[in-house]
Amino acid sequence: QVRLQESGGGFVQAGGSLRLSCAASRGTFRGYGLGWFRQAPGKEREFVAAVGRTTMNTYYADSVKGRFTMSRDYAKNTVSLEMNSLKPEDTALYYCAARNRGSNSAELDNYDYWGQGTQVTVSS
Repeated sequence: QVRLQESGGGFVQAGGSLRLSCAASRGTFRGYGLGWFRQAPGKEREFVAAVGRTTMNTYYADSVKGRFTMSRDYAKNTVSLEMNSLKPEDTALYYCAARNRGSNSAELDNYDYWGQGTQVTVSS
């Protein structure tokens, strides 16, 4: 069983950038499909990005495509989310998630493990 810990959230002005990181504090990410999700106040948790066993197999929500980049580092046992051209509507609690199956998925119910989340706030 893998345990996830996010970091890197913060406060940034619109147009700025942040880099989120998710580390496996117990276990390894090898073999897992990984995803980033976010939840804004009063809204449901939504898909942001997902990656399969290799970084060649990455999938993004339309709302972040071209601005966000997800990548995984097997050597460091981490997965990151590089966020550029941030908008106020990107403000949310961002979660890292892992699924036992190695393919990527945009569905919340397909993920088996979740981190506690890291807050991203974008001011206008």
